[in-house]
Amino acid sequence: MKSLNKLSVVLLLSGGALCHQALADNNVFTVMDDPSTAKKTFDGSASAGYLAQTGNTTSSSLTANTNMTWYQPNTAYSLWGNASNTSSNDERSSETYQVGGRTRYNLNEYDYLFGQASWLSDRFNGYDGRSFLAAGYGRQLLNGPVHSLRVEAGPGVRYDDYHDGGHDTTALAYGALSYQWQLTDTTKFIQGVSVLGSDDTTVNSETGLQVAINQSFSLKLAYNVTWNQNPPESAPDKTDTKTTIMLSYAM
Repeated sequence: MKSLNKLSVVLLLSGGALCHQALADNNVFTVMDDPSTAKKTFDGSASAGYLAQTGNTTSSSLTANTNMTWYQPNTAYSLWGNASNTSSNDERSSETYQVGGRTRYNLNEYDYLFGQASWLSDRFNGYDGRSFLAAGYGRQLLNGPVHSLRVEAGPGVRYDDYHDGGHDTTALAYGALSYQWQLTDTTKFIQGVSVLGSDDTTVNSETGLQVAINQSFSLKLAYNVTWNQNPPESAPDKTDTKTTIMLSYAM
């Protein structure tokens, strides 16, 4: 039967679906890193997923990511990383890798200092490497059990290593907003926006809904948008989007 000529296997520890090829510039950092609200000294999650299809079309997709945060009374340290690649008919069509780190120091109940750095490789969107570093001041506007809202800003620098050759170093102004709304005991709405302002401005946005299944597993639906003012010639589209469904395990 024709239907038997197609085999699709999904191992769903975490999965990506409805994915338009996107620049995975993860400068919207929505991991909860306020040490004043931490209930334990370490918080982390890990997820991975695999999709394979054979028959008239042969394709595969692999994704994995992790977030880890360590808390002290006034300080938080975070590390994150993700990797994904997709191939169709034995040809690679997407490949991204990213690692990053962040630190936060609370000055008082509402004010804090931060620093963060990340490295991205996304050659199918024009970048063999894209390194980012920023530091500055943040303000926790809301810090209740239902609503959490923070804004932060500071100077930064970005180094772009283009896939077609050449590189560029850009000084920029970094600004970000992160909002979380605890809709129910198990459901949380997430909205994050960051802007890397320069003559080559980048805007990142994440809109998500996270549902706790139990103490160890949660399901997250997220929609990410990245807008580049001057994208590389090898990837001329200014706007990239990605929609993912993730099943994560809490460490």
